[in-house]
Amino acid sequence: MRKASRLFEIIQTLRLAEAPVTAAQMAASLKVTPRSIYRDIAALQAMQVPIQGGRGIGYLLRSGFDLPPLMFSIEETEAMVLALALLERTGDVALKQAARRAHQKIAAAMPPPLRQTLGTKTLYAWGAVAPSSDGIDLAMVRGAIRDEQKIELAYRDEQGHASRRTIRPVAIIYYSETANIVAWCELRQAFRNFRVDRVEASALIDSFFKGEGDDLRSRWIAGWKSNQN
Repeated sequence: MRKASRLFEIIQTLRLAEAPVTAAQMAASLKVTPRSIYRDIAALQAMQVPIQGGRGIGYLLRSGFDLPPLMFSIEETEAMVLALALLERTGDVALKQAARRAHQKIAAAMPPPLRQTLGTKTLYAWGAVAPSSDGIDLAMVRGAIRDEQKIELAYRDEQGHASRRTIRPVAIIYYSETANIVAWCELRQAFRNFRVDRVEASALIDSFFKGEGDDLRSRWIAGWKSNQN
């Protein structure tokens, strides 16, 4: 996580906290060392962010400090409620957790009338919930797409044939029953969709396709659109 994003996450964590939060707790959540959190806290304090506390006792954000408010209409708020609810139907565990955190952050930044809209049970996303996959972590795939890093798969196709694939992931398509990884397959030298429920094992490999992701996505989209015509 980049430092700017981490500083924002620390502020949001402290805004939502009802008790002091230790550096160790924030470090575990953000997957960094407590030493990094101490440096980030010092940087925020130097920017006049009113964080109180210290090592061993935890940190609090002094009341009255806030980020610029998010101003959404009622319909925009309802759109977010439904979108976050739809994420609960995916098999992406990390995205489900992120959706819940996003819900809390949006609610904390909204004025009371709109905050009430987020809390009412008037909109539902119904239907089957895709199971999570034991063979692959979709959070890892999303990270590999961002970092343009290759993944090795142990894959079993619809006919039950097993193979090992090295792929360059470019997108994920979420369906109600599963998710598909869109990738350039180095074995087939073509774009392929890999259903996550057919992945038996997976791992990141120390090989990248830096600078190729956007071009691969453009080629995939162009091919997909031509097949729709």
